[in-house]
Amino acid sequence: MPEPESLAAGPCQKVDDGMARVFELFGKRWTGLIVAVLLQHPVHFADLRRAIPGISERMLSDRLTELGAAGLVVREVDEGPPLRVSYRLTEAGAALEPALKELGAWAEAHLPGSGPCPGPLGK
Repeated sequence: MPEPESLAAGPCQKVDDGMARVFELFGKRWTGLIVAVLLQHPVHFADLRRAIPGISERMLSDRLTELGAAGLVVREVDEGPPLRVSYRLTEAGAALEPALKELGAWAEAHLPGSGPCPGPLGK
């Protein structure tokens, strides 16, 4: 039985280019969590790392570099002493807030939860 026309994938049908670019960036582990933390306010590197359990310094640095190259995050050096680096979202990065809130609401409604946040050291 042939597929209905509405379900058949034609030879030239492909994923929307914009959607492909979004998932190329946000499909990488940690990226969405970094942006979610930065939605609240600018954050120093060490605080950002503490806010995302399990991320290594190297991975955080790599993801921040990618987000910067995409025009979503700005790195700012706070004059010391001590010299500290903070990160904030650009206007384009902050514009992701409605979409990320929608995804969070969808997850609450459709994905099994893991319960409340664990206390210190997973207690």
